[in-house]
Amino acid sequence: MGHHFDRFINPHQVGGIQQYVIDNGEGRGVRVCEVNTGSGLRYRVVVDRGLDIDHAFMREHSIAFLTHKGVTPPTRAMDRGADWLKSFAGGLVTSCGPFNTGAPATDEGKDWPLHGEHSNTAAQIESVIQPDPHAGRLEMSITGLVRYGAFYGPNLTLRRTIRSTLGSPKIEIDDTFINDGNSDLQHAWLLHINFGYPLLDAGTEFVFDAKSHTPRSDEMSQAYFTNLEDGMKFPAPSREQQGDGHVFRYLDAVPNAGRVRAGLWNPKLKFGVAIDYAKKDFPRLGQWLHWGQREYVCALEPMTAGVEGRDKDRARGWLRPIKAGASIRYRYSIEVVTNRSQIL
Repeated sequence: MGHHFDRFINPHQVGGIQQYVIDNGEGRGVRVCEVNTGSGLRYRVVVDRGLDIDHAFMREHSIAFLTHKGVTPPTRAMDRGADWLKSFAGGLVTSCGPFNTGAPATDEGKDWPLHGEHSNTAAQIESVIQPDPHAGRLEMSITGLVRYGAFYGPNLTLRRTIRSTLGSPKIEIDDTFINDGNSDLQHAWLLHINFGYPLLDAGTEFVFDAKSHTPRSDEMSQAYFTNLEDGMKFPAPSREQQGDGHVFRYLDAVPNAGRVRAGLWNPKLKFGVAIDYAKKDFPRLGQWLHWGQREYVCALEPMTAGVEGRDKDRARGWLRPIKAGASIRYRYSIEVVTNRSQIL
């Protein structure tokens, strides 16, 4: 870290985790944990939204996109159609699943809502571990449980741990799903990693290594992504994508020693963000672009399935089984980098 430990008595002077409850606006009553890594990277974990991450800053610069409403309390009322959009806070990480990750669809006689129920499910905190540099412990972490399901099932639990190390601008996330029910289930998981201004700006570069791409079948995506090189630089805001205009494609990312790295680089600010995950965990990397005025956002989305509906994921063989009593684990990270070459 480079700190002189004899010059402070309270570790929060150099970093740590603050827990509080939002006390105003529509998000009143929502529990959050504010993480200061002591490296310039600060981020906020929203306990009542599945331990997802909304605010994220590197020094004075936001790296995440925030929606007009921001954080709202969790509610099962959003588990239908596209109502998920009404409670979408944006944020650095919004997790989608755990049973469906795409568009609203009917599959096996059941209606599945946009992006699943995770985001509208509160977590139960198991532990918050603070760094103690005087004792030589620089790691800090938040661990909690998110439970999904119903009587007769499926019944699934996510144990999520979010870790950072004092002095390092990196977020490490460890997700383990446990099928607590007595029947096998079909699982899907998608990480909606949302970038916004000022990290995202005209000329911000997408950095990834992919051998092929598949634009989504809608007309706008097909027209925009004609080559793999398209969409490598973000445009300025325009009315071209007002309202719900956006484009999306699947990338077949090339792994190195089994892991995929990708990210964004802002040449004006001279920093970027890299994501890192195992290709076997997330076979597809989604790229979502929406350059609307004020609603100016893009996302990189590691995913197990797709974004066009659970029925289509089933037909493609993309749903992932978890047997009764079994578990599945995902480990990934998000890191601020100060050199473009650090992304790949």
